Amino acid sequence: MTDFLHPMMDEHALRQCSALALAHMGDSVYELMTRGWLIASGLVTSRNLHRETIRLVCAGAQAAGAHVIQPMLTEEEQAVFRHGRNAKPKSVPKSSSPTEYALATAVESLFGWLYLRGQYDRLNELFEVILPAAQQWAQQK
Repeated sequence: MTDFLHPMMDEHALRQCSALALAHMGDSVYELMTRGWLIASGLVTSRNLHRETIRLVCAGAQAAGAHVIQPMLTEEEQAVFRHGRNAKPKSVPKSSSPTEYALATAVESLFGWLYLRGQYDRLNELFEVILPAAQQWAQQK
């Protein structure tokens, strides 16, 4: 049986993925991690969970997190990050600047790439560093 919850891709297949395809996967991984953290932190009402998820998953919060993880990235991770940052999406949401959206796409591309490689420990390590920056950004808004 295929495990769709933990898909694994080899390096050749990953190189064939566009930055936006990786960001598509990474967006859901980042949101799932955020939702898991919120529930584990004791938020239990769906209204509070939804509101906090939106605040922490938006492009501005992810961009804030991007700044703090960049020095931690390996050369290979930096290449994926740059590829995601330089991707050209068809549109940018009104709620974020093009710069914020580019950094958010970079984070999502990196998270998608790490997830599809099965590097869950590294995802957790980076998420723990991103989270305080995202929380701080969200509190200022």
